[in-house]
Amino acid sequence: MNNTLWILSLLFLGSCAGVHTLSDPTLVLQTRNGSELGVSTDYGVVFLGRTARSGDVEIMSWYGDGPNIESTVIEPINDQIYTAETEIRLASVPLTFIQPEPGQTVLLIGRKDRERWEKHVTVKSDPRVDGILLDVTTEFYNAPDQIGAGVFVCPEEDCARKRLVGLVAGVITLTDSDGGTKTYLSIVGPKELWRLATHRKDMLRRKPWVYRDDVL
Repeated sequence: MNNTLWILSLLFLGSCAGVHTLSDPTLVLQTRNGSELGVSTDYGVVFLGRTARSGDVEIMSWYGDGPNIESTVIEPINDQIYTAETEIRLASVPLTFIQPEPGQTVLLIGRKDRERWEKHVTVKSDPRVDGILLDVTTEFYNAPDQIGAGVFVCPEEDCARKRLVGLVAGVITLTDSDGGTKTYLSIVGPKELWRLATHRKDMLRRKPWVYRDDVL
């Protein structure tokens, strides 16, 4: 590389210092009643509305150089999932509408005290529940702010290409006929998430993304 190209390369790299890079689709949503988690998808933000189902919301997203907060309003899709539109582009993941089978491993991703955590868990089944059940992890005991954590499938165990299949709705305990109990994570899964895709049928006609000095 000649000196001119080398100098231009340094100038380009220097100009990128501090620039936001899209990196993490896991979101923290702060409403008038508390905080919960959500995920940014190709069809927009999705969350469960456990802390508020209408009104203002602040969405905290993470880029390569730190967090960013956007103020917007809650938009209901139905009585189980909600969305909100930001003026800037957020990191996003694709959706999948194929329900994982019992015994399959999925990836949980959440944020606690602004720190991201990940854990692989096993899909369970119970004839009394029509939907996805997961092994309970310690992150969800007495932790209402972790409601809405994303559940992802990783094609061929390649989690760089993960797809969102559900959101954690809470911890449920089922009682057996002999008095024994079983505890699981309950999941809002593909049977509801497909509504986000149909709700965003106008996505190709959405307003252009806003590019600001603080978020490029």
